[in-house]
Amino acid sequence: MAAGESRILILLALTANSLIAVFKFIAAGISGSAAMLAEAFHSVADSGNQVFLLRGTAASKFKPSVQFPFGRGKELYFWAFLVAVVLFVGGGVVAFMQGLDRVRNPEHLEVGLMFNLVVLGTAAAFEIFIAFIPAIREFNRRRGGRKVWLTIRESKDPALIVVLFEDSVAVVGIAVAIAGLLVADATGNAVWDGVASMTIGVLLAFSAWFLAIETKGLLVGEGASRRTRSAIRSAALSILEVEKVDRLLTMHLGPNEILVNMDVVVDGNLRGSDVESIVDQIEGKIREFVPEATRIFVEVGPGP
Repeated sequence: MAAGESRILILLALTANSLIAVFKFIAAGISGSAAMLAEAFHSVADSGNQVFLLRGTAASKFKPSVQFPFGRGKELYFWAFLVAVVLFVGGGVVAFMQGLDRVRNPEHLEVGLMFNLVVLGTAAAFEIFIAFIPAIREFNRRRGGRKVWLTIRESKDPALIVVLFEDSVAVVGIAVAIAGLLVADATGNAVWDGVASMTIGVLLAFSAWFLAIETKGLLVGEGASRRTRSAIRSAALSILEVEKVDRLLTMHLGPNEILVNMDVVVDGNLRGSDVESIVDQIEGKIREFVPEATRIFVEVGPGP
């Protein structure tokens, strides 16, 4: 996904979450609902995360310099990792502890059920139509005919994955809050409001853990996918004089930037000037097959 498309998705999510947070805090203050307060903190955490992603997206586009010779594309992965930390601490832990306090000290909700349902319904509409549906459309465009899980694992764009997961958990969280309020109203027992808040906290913690695992690999230096590596090999071997690819090392410098270092074996009878020409051809073919390959280093050795 292009940087511009990532930025649009992030801005849509930021707009939706900021408006939703205001509605939820007002409703939580009036109703005294723990689940509503947990959802409010959830939306604040999401809004902060979108700010992080915007910063990371902007920094990742800075040009290479003496200090950062390969650019700052990996900075997006750093900010995405912070998203996971904030989602866990600012969302999951707060929601769980708030719910636990309500379970230990159940209090009757101060306003009727309908008020809370209207607020949550409004929040759901903002979440689904402003943020979730655009993210799903972009994700489906990216995955083509591949399986959903495989696309998530192979994606190197944390902005898309973070927005998609946050919006998915937000929609589920609203459903859980509604269920908790309905059961609490039906039974007259506010403990269920606290149980809903704790459930939301667990959902956020799980989502944060998954995002942390995914972004950690990219931050440390994850290589290109098997499909991309195969395309790079095929590009090199499409040059007639190349006999084989001995070693291929790749690393993502950003969502759309791949570092390629490879050793190839060529015809041993070739002259030095011919070898230089072949290296240029290999680099050109790799860029043709894999446009994301922005840094290519080829070492050439003679065949037996």
